[in-house]
Amino acid sequence: MREKRERKKAAAAAAAVVVVVVVVVVVVVVVVVVRVVVIIIIVIVVVAAVEVVLVVVILSALLVVVVIVVVVVVVVVVVVVVVVVVAAAAVVVVVVKVVIAEAEEEAAAIVAAVVVIVVPAAASVEVEELVVVVVVVAVVVTVVVVTVVVVVVVVVVVVVVVVVVVVVVVVVVVVVVVLVVVVVVVVRLEC
Repeated sequence: MREKRERKKAAAAAAAVVVVVVVVVVVVVVVVVVRVVVIIIIVIVVVAAVEVVLVVVILSALLVVVVIVVVVVVVVVVVVVVVVVVAAAAVVVVVVKVVIAEAEEEAAAIVAAVVVIVVPAAASVEVEELVVVVVVVAVVVTVVVVTVVVVVVVVVVVVVVVVVVVVVVVVVVVVVVVLVVVVVVVVRLEC
C-alpha cells in the first residue's frame, strides 16, 4: 500500500512539475509572440515612413524629369522651326534668283507654293500638346510605381506576419502535445 501511495505521490509531483513547465513555456511563447508583434508593428511604421519619403523623392525626381523633358521638347520645337525658316529662306533666295532670271509670274507661283507648304507645316507644331502628353505620362508612371511599391511592401509584411503567427502556433501546439504525452506516460508508469 505504501509503495502504491508513494508512486501516486511521485506521479502527482511529476505531473505538477510538468504542468508548471507547460505554463512557463506557454508564458514564454506568449511573451515572444507579443515582442514579435511589437517588432512587426514598428517595422510597418518605419516602412510606411520610408514609403512616404520615397514617394516624395520619386515625385520630386519625376518633376525634375518632366521639367527637363519639357525643356528638351521646347528646344527641339525651336530647332525644327528654325530649320523650317532657314529652308524657307533658302527657297525664297532660289525664287528670287528665278525671278531675276525668268518671268515674274513663274516666280510668284513658286513663292505661293512655298508659302502654302511651309507655313502650315510650321504652324502644325503644337508645343502645348507635347507638354500635356509628357506631364500625363509622368503622372501615370508615378502613380503606377508608387502603387506597385506600396502593394509589394504590404504583401511582404502580411506574409511575414502570417508565417510568424503560424510558426508560433505550431510550436505551442507541439510543446503542449509533447508535455501532455509525457504527463500521461509518467502517470501510467508510476501507477
